[in-house]
Amino acid sequence: MIQLVVVIVLSLILIDLGSTQLYQKSINWDNYANGQYSDSMAKSDFGSVSGWHNDRAMISNKNLRITLRKNALSGESGIVSATRIPDGSAYELDFDVRFHSQFDWSRGGKVGFGLGIGNRNTGCNVPFDGAGGTLRLMWYNDGKRVYFYPYVYHAGMAGPCGSNFGKLYPSSGSLEKGKWYKVHMYVKSNTGSNANGHVQIKINGDTLIDQSILWTTNDSKRLISNLSFHTFRGGSGDHWKSDVDSYIYYDNLSVRQISK
Repeated sequence: MIQLVVVIVLSLILIDLGSTQLYQKSINWDNYANGQYSDSMAKSDFGSVSGWHNDRAMISNKNLRITLRKNALSGESGIVSATRIPDGSAYELDFDVRFHSQFDWSRGGKVGFGLGIGNRNTGCNVPFDGAGGTLRLMWYNDGKRVYFYPYVYHAGMAGPCGSNFGKLYPSSGSLEKGKWYKVHMYVKSNTGSNANGHVQIKINGDTLIDQSILWTTNDSKRLISNLSFHTFRGGSGDHWKSDVDSYIYYDNLSVRQISK
């Protein structure tokens, strides 16, 4: 009888431990030879992935290299990919990014990995329903200098497209071609209609944005459930295009669920 009770208690402990396990994923592409990084390889690394283009992704010297195609915008110019991750109320991610030494900045575009909440609002659709949000990063060329800024869809946005809150990196000067930038992101969901969520981006250790935020107003859509990988030119309009192919490199991706 005592042995049976011990077995039951241990089983309950193991079930409880299993239920509290948090998601974590790290990818560095070090084990691949130079060549195409195919849809099947991406699925093997990420577990699931949509929107991949075999002709735009390759391994180059242990980095993932994405081609931004000339005379194209949005999904036609690069990669717009999504990976389902376990629902969580807080996540953080890190990745390294580098623009090729001959990269054409053009006007700008989306770059790197990001996180999606609920319905993952994007595409200049104002989330007045409070049912989704996204955190991504953009590079932008204002004609005088080139910089990163946060690109955030959230409840109560002032306009139809994502908010950048007036935050820029670097604070002076321009992004450099051929230089690695270490990006850290953190997202915490809010509850109800309270601005008790959080958004944070740090680049090379410097804070780009770090503040409270109202992501959603619908609690059934408050959880983070998507890892995005958006690398493309745009914006809309031909002035965002480039007449040459360009390359962006990635390394050391890490995604960690902080809480369920």
